[in-house]
Formats: sequence, C-alpha cells, structure tokens
Amino acid sequence: MYESGEDYLETILLLHEKTGFVRSVDIACELNYSKPSISRAVNILKESGYITVGAGGQILLTDLGREKAESIYERHVNITRFFEKVLNVSRENAEHDACKIEHIISTESYEKLKQFTEDYVSGKES
Repeated sequence: MYESGEDYLETILLLHEKTGFVRSVDIACELNYSKPSISRAVNILKESGYITVGAGGQILLTDLGREKAESIYERHVNITRFFEKVLNVSRENAEHDACKIEHIISTESYEKLKQFTEDYVSGKES
C-alpha cells in the first residue's frame, strides 16, 4: 500500500472516532485534497477491501482496513512520542516528521524505537 492510501485509512479511523460518521467530503476537508482525488482513493480502498461505502456515502473501515489504520496510527503516535520525549522536538515538528516516517520505517526499526521510547519514558517517570 502506498503512503497516500495509509494516510486515507488513518484519517478515516480518526474521523470516525471523532464524529462517528465519515464521508468523502469529510476526508477532503481534513486532508485538504480535491474531491476527485478522494473519490479515486475511496474506489481503490473499496476495491482492495479496506473500506465499504454505505447509505448516504458513509465510509466504514472493514476489519482489514481497521487493522491497517490502527497499525499506522500506532506508529504515528509512538514515533511522535519518541521525537517529543526523547529528542525534545517540538510537537508540531514531531507530528510532521512522524507522518512521513511512519510509512517507510521497517518493522524491526519501529519495534526497537518503540521499545526504547517506552523504556526511556518509564525510566524518567520512576
């Protein structure tokens, strides 16, 4: 899956948790993308089995889509936490950088970063 597809899934997850109802227009507003771009992405995600589109244009994550979106969001949160808590990067830059890195970091590197951050933060809180 491409970075943009992962961004769409993550956005759908977060919007659904925030509002309970997600439509293409909501994604377009959140990501500041054009409606045609969103429409194309929604069709690709639907064909790939990550989402369904129901009555009124409601977009729902399938089990596969939710699993992928939660995985990406977990990476985002943990990488942001690493930048903020370990490296003392500003929240804004930590969020921005995490959004890029979450898509390309290897599983091994991510797991090591996550464990290091957990150990580092829990050591500082002791």
